[in-house]
Amino acid sequence: MIEIKRPQDLARLRRLALAAQGLLQAQPYGRGLAGARKAINHLGYVQIDTISVVERAHHHVFHARVPNFRPDMTHQMLLDGDIFEYWTHAAAFIPIEDFRFSLPYKHAIKCGQTHWYKERDSKLMTELLARIRAEGPIRSRDVDTNSSKRAGWWDWKPAKKALEQLYMEGDLMVSSREGFQKIYDLTERVLPSHVNTQMPDMAEFAAHLLDRQLRGHGLMSMKGLTYLRRSTDLRKAVKDLVQEKLAMGELEQVKVSSGEVFVMDAGALEHPVPRLNQRMLILSPFDNAVIQRDRLKSLFDYDYQIECYVPAAKRKYGYFCLPLLYRGEFIGRMDCKAHRKISHLEIKSLHIENHSFDEELLIAAFAAAVAQFCHFQACGTVSLTQAHPKQLALPLQSALKALEDKQEFATDR
Repeated sequence: MIEIKRPQDLARLRRLALAAQGLLQAQPYGRGLAGARKAINHLGYVQIDTISVVERAHHHVFHARVPNFRPDMTHQMLLDGDIFEYWTHAAAFIPIEDFRFSLPYKHAIKCGQTHWYKERDSKLMTELLARIRAEGPIRSRDVDTNSSKRAGWWDWKPAKKALEQLYMEGDLMVSSREGFQKIYDLTERVLPSHVNTQMPDMAEFAAHLLDRQLRGHGLMSMKGLTYLRRSTDLRKAVKDLVQEKLAMGELEQVKVSSGEVFVMDAGALEHPVPRLNQRMLILSPFDNAVIQRDRLKSLFDYDYQIECYVPAAKRKYGYFCLPLLYRGEFIGRMDCKAHRKISHLEIKSLHIENHSFDEELLIAAFAAAVAQFCHFQACGTVSLTQAHPKQLALPLQSALKALEDKQEFATDR
């Protein structure tokens, strides 16, 4: 086992992890739609989220890695059959080539080995399947319901629950979206004919998961390799496979100062990694690089919690704080909201927590990142209300104003 003790070794380990995520290079996967296809094929999934105070998470993840990405490209990939929607650790877009690895979970739900809903309305599900087969794709809003009252957004009407159950069991797929509303159709009509639909055995599934995690992250803890996967058999298969590859010298272990142990490809620390640059990235709270919070804390010493689920009075940083990545480190976070009707990005608060960088360069990098972010949000103006530490507020506001005066915040959407 390699013990990481020197700061320069930890910095290199972090660069390896970030490079695997495509967050060090300017265009690691290319540009536009072709780049987005390559990005998701490399990452293995992109999490879908409903929150829209800024562009939704699944668009944001692509934006951070693919120049000239537009939000409509995600939908185009879905229509083209490049990706499909299903569940990984959460709702996600997944490369279509990985379809067969969604089958074990679908089978487990259909056979009752695990539950999506505790009460399965088989009669309504049969009726919905017959209707879709006869009439074509359907939205949940297209189906009448006898439910007279709703307790809240979580109290879905029976038709919605039945459609989601059919989707989770694999009888239906999401064929398209209208706005953010799913449109369901029969799997046999949505799935491209060339896609492999053979159920993987446990060994294949474990090998796939290990390969995907190491390809997309560079290094992972044992817990991280099966992140939020509840199958005891799958966890055991992954653990056995890792032990086998460690014994054969194909994998090696590294231990960081927190005590966390990661596995990685043997010799990976000696491989070339991209150099650091002055570019700052504004990431989504659901970005692949930050979603495993324990890993983030152990590897980057960055303690992050999304606070939209925290009561307002208890929030420390804000409703939807976005992690800031700069020169290989997570240096802070900003809470913002895109006011789309007036094309304005409001930065409610900015927290810079790492003060080891040249202040002038950091301010310039932040302003440039916000300019790109405004373009992504279709916002032509920006305001910064609070900054921490406070002495950064005026220079940051001046830098943003200078770029605004130069009309750097272009809006072409």
